[in-house]
Amino acid sequence: MDKTYQPKDIEQRHYERWETNGYFAPSGEGRPYCIVIPPPNVTGTLHMGHAFQDTIMDTLTRYHRMMGHNTLWQPGMDHAGIATQMVVERQLNAEGVTRQDVGREAFVERVWTWKHESGGQIARQLRRLGASLDWDRDRFTMDPDLSVAVTEVFVKLYDEDLIYRGKRLVNWDPVLHTALSDLEVLPTEEDGHLWHFKYPLASGEGHLVVATTRPETMLGDSAVAVHPEDDRYRHLVGKEILLPLVGRKIPVIADEYVDPEFGSGCVKITPAHDFNDYEIGLRHDLPKYNIFDDNAAINDIAPQEYRGLSRELARDRIVADLEALGLLEQVEEYRHNVPRGDRSGAIVEPYLTNQWYVNIKPLAEPAIEAVESGRIRFVPENWSKTYFDWMYNIQDWCISRQLWWGHRIPAWYDNEGNIYVGRTEAEAREKNSLSADLPLRQDEDVLDTWFSSALWPFSTQGWPQDTDALKTFYPGQVLVTGFDIIFFWVARMIMMGLKFMGEVPFHEVYIHGLIRDPDGQKMSKSKGNVLDPLDLIDGVDLDTLLEKRTGSLMQAHLKPRIEAATRKQFPDGIAAYGADALRFTFAALATTGRDIRFEIGRIEGYRNFCNKLWNASRYVLMNTEDLNEGDTEFSAADRWIRSRFNRTVGEVHEHFGRYRLDLASQAIYEFTWHEFCDWYLELSKPVLQSDQPTDAQRRGTRQTLLEVLESLLRLLHPLMPFITEEIWLEVSGRSSTADDTIMLQPFPETQDEWQDDEAEEELRWVMQFILGVRQIRGEMDIPPGKLLPVLLQGASATDRERAVRHALVLARVGRVESVTALETADEAPASATALLGDVRLLVPMAGLIDIEAERARLQKQVGRVQTDLQKSRHKLENASFVNNAPTAVVTQERERVIVFDKQLMQLAEQLEKLDSMD
Repeated sequence: MDKTYQPKDIEQRHYERWETNGYFAPSGEGRPYCIVIPPPNVTGTLHMGHAFQDTIMDTLTRYHRMMGHNTLWQPGMDHAGIATQMVVERQLNAEGVTRQDVGREAFVERVWTWKHESGGQIARQLRRLGASLDWDRDRFTMDPDLSVAVTEVFVKLYDEDLIYRGKRLVNWDPVLHTALSDLEVLPTEEDGHLWHFKYPLASGEGHLVVATTRPETMLGDSAVAVHPEDDRYRHLVGKEILLPLVGRKIPVIADEYVDPEFGSGCVKITPAHDFNDYEIGLRHDLPKYNIFDDNAAINDIAPQEYRGLSRELARDRIVADLEALGLLEQVEEYRHNVPRGDRSGAIVEPYLTNQWYVNIKPLAEPAIEAVESGRIRFVPENWSKTYFDWMYNIQDWCISRQLWWGHRIPAWYDNEGNIYVGRTEAEAREKNSLSADLPLRQDEDVLDTWFSSALWPFSTQGWPQDTDALKTFYPGQVLVTGFDIIFFWVARMIMMGLKFMGEVPFHEVYIHGLIRDPDGQKMSKSKGNVLDPLDLIDGVDLDTLLEKRTGSLMQAHLKPRIEAATRKQFPDGIAAYGADALRFTFAALATTGRDIRFEIGRIEGYRNFCNKLWNASRYVLMNTEDLNEGDTEFSAADRWIRSRFNRTVGEVHEHFGRYRLDLASQAIYEFTWHEFCDWYLELSKPVLQSDQPTDAQRRGTRQTLLEVLESLLRLLHPLMPFITEEIWLEVSGRSSTADDTIMLQPFPETQDEWQDDEAEEELRWVMQFILGVRQIRGEMDIPPGKLLPVLLQGASATDRERAVRHALVLARVGRVESVTALETADEAPASATALLGDVRLLVPMAGLIDIEAERARLQKQVGRVQTDLQKSRHKLENASFVNNAPTAVVTQERERVIVFDKQLMQLAEQLEKLDSMD
């Protein structure tokens, strides 16, 4: 093995070998275990959320593969309708043309060309992370066979009256000219105004005051609503308002939606341009006046003077006109949420259009029952409440999008507007007995990306064909995803799986938290806190990091702040930590919490863990080169480490079963670092490096070193695949050119013959003894290499036997010169003391230290600490400092006082011990 661990030298080399040899493919043996990847966008790149989620999935996949299961991690990508279309449209715009100029067919061909040349970067990045996806089964939601599945589902749902076309309110992006899902709408808090207008009663007997953040929508008002229990307006219910500027008479209605405490208690109702108003309109059978066109400009339904104006210009004109009429009562500064499209950034308009919908309630009922009955289990369980809250109040799903890139809706229209649905135009004609010469045109819209994603667990396995893959890998075992898409993806997969497969798509849904920065903030370009997982793997210099964080920043005014923060956090750029350190960090962070704070210190610590494992492995290999056959005798330390490893294996299995990768990684870390490296390797040295042990004892220790390390590498492999492969090939004596790999080895199981409670108790005594001696060395400032005589006060016969039995270890590891059991307490000379259970460890100080010199040293140290303490207390007694200094600085000063007090107490104890020695 190389002297130092260099991840860049091993990671890509091993991944290429794994993929070339087909190690990621299902074995065809054992019970099936399948995870489908949440398909990333074809336009996407690997971000921290992906890397975290994919680490979890890969760890579970590798674990079950090693458990002998027929394991498949299904890869694939989503065609990402809006995102991909925008990428290619921007390319066309840079060439001076639009998609309309080139036409639909040529545009779609252009998108496919882009996809083949530039799309799928995230798949290449996943390989760097070590993701063991079966790439031979890679799927794309626009693949021909998956497109067949999409069409099949649409036609079957339509034939069962579960898909229909209707005019309803949708989120409309006036820049992209398409409906958006709720997930694609980002509410952003912005400063605005709240205008209060007077609406005159048609009778001329006064007015009502309404408030709105969008004055332009008043052109589409259908009513004014008040609360039915509001005594101020109860007598006006049923009366009419004369809508200003428009001249339309609209009713005053009573509805419990109205909050009588907000504003005047009167609300303008615009059913065609507000989702809540739309529902009120349905309850009261109000007309819907759509006042916008597809560009969100005022259309011809409005008075002449407003037609063709943008929303913003119409707003200014309407406010001015109402003010001129004396109908503007007041204007307030008002901060409120403004819906913006996540791709275009445009303000999204609630817009009344003809769209395709799924009649969702009949599909939702069995999906609710599947979770209620326990056929699907959420982990953590509390997320089932989120699922139920949405499912019980589910609304019909708008599935049409006004795009060119995507699955085109399999519906055709004649010149009369009649709709004909079929898998092909020929089938649509045949089903409806249409003549071949009847002109038909296909619907221009495509399906919502989430529609094809909802079929992912079975469409990727060949449905609607009854394939072997479908029979084997549907349903899958677990879905791993974030809580933000429970509604948009998880619920829809459950509904579609039950509908078309008659079975749930997975048995468990593991919901993980979202990765945030050390302060708990969401990672975003505008905050300048984004981390690229590949930068953490490979490292990046400061200049490149600054360019990545600010180069494409839209808000130029944020650049200085982001640059300053980046220089402060990463003055030398980001070091190369390797994929294994990053993966282990993610696993350690995989708690049940909603938010997960990523701190660079964690990955630094786990890179050190990789170094520790590497150096320990080099020690094992160097000390087992001449392992020969013969009788073996295992020492108490050998039996102890086997027993401790056995317990760790049991804990890891338990944690994997509960999806607690954080606890599994912690258990492995504690065993590896503290028990195997810090203790057992040290305990092995007296056996291997002295003349007293027999050949059988040396063989026992060498065998234990190899067996435990080899087993530990297998235990650690799902979390850290690269370093464990590299070391395992060395430890097992295999060649990296051979058709062999650790990932196809069995995962460790507990072994009854390795469990040894007696050895654990024996070594617990030895370690406490050595720690007691080290404590005395530290307190009394005795050099670590100095051999110390130790006296046992109050020792039992068992303590005395153990002292004899482990004399070699105590001498070599504890640097103990001799161990003597005192017969009576009176025999004890002036000594430093530590406790070993009920036994007192005594180290006589005579001749070891100069008591007077040590007393002077400690008193000098007391003086320094007292001076520092006095300075800190003086600051805290100064009201100006406490009130004006930053909170963190004041807190730090208070913590210093606590530390100084503790140091003084410890120094006093050491002086007291010295006094007892005089």
